[in-house]
Amino acid sequence: MRPGRPALPEWIRRLPEYLMIWVPLLLSAAHLISFSLWTIWISFTPSTLIPVTGWVGLRNYSAVLASRNWQIAFDNLLLFGGAFVVLSAATGLILAILLDQRIRGENVLRSIFLYPLAVSFVVTGTVWSWLLNPGLGIQKLVHDLGWTSFRFDWLIDRDMAIWTIVIAAIWQSSGFAMALFLAGLRSVDADIIKAAQIDGAGPVRIYRRIILPSLWPITITVAVIQLQFAISTFDLVRALTNGGPGIATQLPALVVYDLMFQRSLLGRGAAAAVLMLLILLAVLLPYAAWRYIQRRRAAHA
Repeated sequence: MRPGRPALPEWIRRLPEYLMIWVPLLLSAAHLISFSLWTIWISFTPSTLIPVTGWVGLRNYSAVLASRNWQIAFDNLLLFGGAFVVLSAATGLILAILLDQRIRGENVLRSIFLYPLAVSFVVTGTVWSWLLNPGLGIQKLVHDLGWTSFRFDWLIDRDMAIWTIVIAAIWQSSGFAMALFLAGLRSVDADIIKAAQIDGAGPVRIYRRIILPSLWPITITVAVIQLQFAISTFDLVRALTNGGPGIATQLPALVVYDLMFQRSLLGRGAAAAVLMLLILLAVLLPYAAWRYIQRRRAAHA
């Protein structure tokens, strides 16, 4: 400030901060809340192609929950979500432990493992649909090499098709888990590890008793983030299997799309979307409570 010039008021000095941060945040929050409330309202109306007023109570929810599409989609979500979260976290942890050995070319390997994050889910689904197509991908390659009895046709197998989505999702997201676990591994106190080594503890015991328990908060965070992805998965399934064969790989997001934009049942589609929101809250609210308890304990420690 030049001598002799009055100081600007605090709110004027912080005006750029308000415009750049708080205004977009408030607009985003207003957009999210208003459309969530609108969806909840529509779910209680007899809306079809166009939103209409009226009140049908829980009829749309009963119809969605009783439909075979939703039951298959919910079963698939349990299978896909459980397998995807466990296997992607395990893959990310193993990759992080290998990179943490201070190997040569770590930066190159880390970039390779993180590369799938730069690819959209539509591209991932399309590429994996080519690889898993029996007439184009891995099965055809092995047949051309002379092993004609080899079969890898999970993409058209009603019982195994859901696992093709699990494989593609793990390839897409394990790098993200690796990055979080690697940051956790690098933050473990080196003095504790050295003390354990002086006491004669081997690498396996150090990982089992010291390092892996310290990664527990990161493991919870990875699981919650991956579960959010699993619940909202749409474009990956749309590009890879389009819910097929038949409806064998339907997930809740595809049911919402089918009801709203293919069958023009706006009220039922909104009810399915609200059910998805409730599933998401069932994951996020316990996590928020757990984080609150952790912060309280840390503050009183």
